[in-house]
Amino acid sequence: MYQYITRVKGESSEPPDLVAPHRARPRTRRTRRPPHARRQHHRQDRHRPLGHLHRPVLHVRLRTRPRPGRPPHDHLRRRRHRRRPVAGRLADRLPLVRLIAGAQLMRGASLLALLTTDDFLLLTLFSALGALPDRAGSVLIKLYAARLAGTERVRYQAIQRTTVNIGWSIGGLGAAAALATGSTRAYGLLLIGNVISYAVIAALTLRCAEPPAPASRIAATSADAPRTRPAGPWRDRTFLGYTATDAALFLDDTILQVAVPLWIVHATTAPVGLAPLLLVLNTVLVVLFQVPLARFAATTQAARRLLGPLAVLFLLGTLALAASATGGPAVAITALVAAVVALTFAEILHATASWELSVALAPAEAQGAYLGVHGLAHSSQRFAGPVLVTGVMAAGPLAWPLLGLALVGAAAAQHRVTRDRLAAPEPGPEASSLSVPTVTVSE
Repeated sequence: MYQYITRVKGESSEPPDLVAPHRARPRTRRTRRPPHARRQHHRQDRHRPLGHLHRPVLHVRLRTRPRPGRPPHDHLRRRRHRRRPVAGRLADRLPLVRLIAGAQLMRGASLLALLTTDDFLLLTLFSALGALPDRAGSVLIKLYAARLAGTERVRYQAIQRTTVNIGWSIGGLGAAAALATGSTRAYGLLLIGNVISYAVIAALTLRCAEPPAPASRIAATSADAPRTRPAGPWRDRTFLGYTATDAALFLDDTILQVAVPLWIVHATTAPVGLAPLLLVLNTVLVVLFQVPLARFAATTQAARRLLGPLAVLFLLGTLALAASATGGPAVAITALVAAVVALTFAEILHATASWELSVALAPAEAQGAYLGVHGLAHSSQRFAGPVLVTGVMAAGPLAWPLLGLALVGAAAAQHRVTRDRLAAPEPGPEASSLSVPTVTVSE
C-alpha cells in the first residue's frame, strides 16, 4: 500500500522508517528563550490560525499496486462494462438461441400475469416488465441475423420485418374480434392464446442452430494468447452520435401510429374512418416493398447513401400533413394518403439502413453491447415521440414542415457522423462477415 514516503521540503530526501507522523521528526535540544520572548511568541500565536500548530512532518503518497495479471485501472473498465445493457452483455457471453427463447418465455409470463389481478398499478407493472423482454428480443434477433446471415443480413432483416407486419395484421384481426364481443372471457382467451404462441415460438427457437460465436468467446489455450476486453459503446462518440440521430429518425413510427389518426380527427375535414384504412395501407406497403427495396442496402456504403432519399421522404411527408389541414375533404384525403405513402417508404428505407449501419459500426467482439445501446434509440423515441408530435399538432400546420426540416438535419448529421468510421474499403464477397472476423486460436 505504502510505496514510498518522503519528507517535507527542507529535510533529508532519504526515506525514513515507517513511523507515526508525530514521531517522525527527531527531537533536538533547543536553547531556552527569555521570558519576554516567550510572551511575545504567545501573543503572536493568538492571531494565527490553528493549522500552523499542526504542520505535517511527512508527505505520504499512497499507491495501490495492481494485482498480478491485471492491467492498471482495470476496476474502472469493469465498472463501465457493467453499465452496458443487460441483453447486450448476456449476448456476448451466453448462447444466443437460449437467450432468445428465454425472452419469449418471459414475454408469455408477463402476459399470463395480467390475468392474476385487476389492480391498475399491478397491471401497469406487469406491462412494463413485459416490455423488457420485448425490447431485448428485438436486439437479440438482430444479433442472431448478423452472426448467422453474414453479408445477407439486410435481406434477412427485410424478410423478418415483412413477417412481423403480417403477424401484426393477423393479431389485429383477432384483437378486433375480442373487442367486438366486449366480454372479459374473450379478453382472457386472447391473452392465453398469445401466451401459447410465445411458448411455441420458444420451442421452435430452441431447435435452431447456434450462430458462430464472436472473437471474444473463442477460448485460447495458450498462455501467451492476447486477451482483449471488448470496446465500450458508452465511450464510442461516433456510435453514440449515430444512436442519437437514429432516435430522431425513428420518429416515423410515432407519426404514423399516433400523429396521423389524431391529426385526422382534430385538424382536418377528412372522415374519421380514414384512419384505420391508412394504417392498413401502411402495412400493405411494408409487406410489398420491404424485401425488394432491401437490395439498395446490400453494402454498408449503400445503406449510408439511403439517408439522402430518406430525408427527402420525411420532408415530403410532413409537407403533405401540413397541406391536409388547408382544404376540403377531397384535399385532406389526397394529402393524407400522400403523407402516409411518403412516410411509409421513409420507414422502409430507415429500417433497412439502420439495421445495416448499426451492425457495421459495432466491433465484432462487442456487438451485443453495441446493439443493446442502439436499441435505446427506438425505446427513447417510443416514450418521447408522442410528446413531441403532440406539441407539433398543438402548434398548428406550419409546425409540420419545421419538424421535417429537423429530421432532414438529423439525417444529414448521421451521414456526417458515420463518414469517417465507414470510410475503409469494404471486404469482398469472399471475406468473412463483419460479425465473425477471422481469429487464430493457439494450440
